[in-house]
Amino acid sequence: MILIETIEKLKEVLFRIKSNGKTIGLVPTMGALHEGHISLIKKAKSENQVVVLSIFVNPVQFDKPNDLERYPRDLEKDLLLVESFTDIVFAPSVKEIYPTEPTEKYNFDELENIMEGVSRPGHFNGVAIIVKRLFDYVQPNRAYFGEKDFQQLAIIRKLVEQTKDDVTIVACPIVREPNGLAMSSRNQLLSFAKRNIASKVYGIINKSKALGTPNVKKISEFVLTEVKKFELVKLDYFTIINDATLQPVESLEDAKGVVACVAFSVGDVRLIDMIRFK
Repeated sequence: MILIETIEKLKEVLFRIKSNGKTIGLVPTMGALHEGHISLIKKAKSENQVVVLSIFVNPVQFDKPNDLERYPRDLEKDLLLVESFTDIVFAPSVKEIYPTEPTEKYNFDELENIMEGVSRPGHFNGVAIIVKRLFDYVQPNRAYFGEKDFQQLAIIRKLVEQTKDDVTIVACPIVREPNGLAMSSRNQLLSFAKRNIASKVYGIINKSKALGTPNVKKISEFVLTEVKKFELVKLDYFTIINDATLQPVESLEDAKGVVACVAFSVGDVRLIDMIRFK
């Protein structure tokens, strides 16, 4: 495993790799790695000859300064976790990526005006800025992202469509803790008790699938009622959407693919999840 901290060195190393005709898989992360990230790396390793893992807490995608400050960071631990199956770790400083204030502006139309786009203004433009820069530095054959960030996945696909980058976006399944909680770097900010409470949301949504009704309004009412039983949980949104357009559906029969997306806070820690209904 090679640790690289500068763009110049990264491009130099990758030039030699590409000159030998090797394929490259990119796994962009913000560190605080867990088994969900590991699954992305292993998937990339199975489909490419070289894997580049980026570890960079991207300041321009945070809408709240205190959220950026609290985001967990432990590069040494991350490196130990991935050293046996990652070829290159790109872990630049903020100054390396943003020597000047970034000015790029992207337009994702209706995709950024729902769910996370409403709750976190400017978030997806910040995501697009760093992802596009990573694509430019690495020029990967494939890039790997988790389905938990379902809206982000759609945004990145739209970004590639707009920029015409020659990269295949690979979506990877959610990895969950034994209690059902979707693995997230932010889980590290939760106490053991709060992790268990957070897992209840996943359980509630699973129960809503078993109601036996295609009526989305009834499903949503059930979820809202059940979540309210947990005082520490504050629901930001729960929405059932067409998995292709990300637009809300009124009935589970309205689309071939339907997923439920949820954002909620346990105490002061905000989490998201995605569960497929059909």
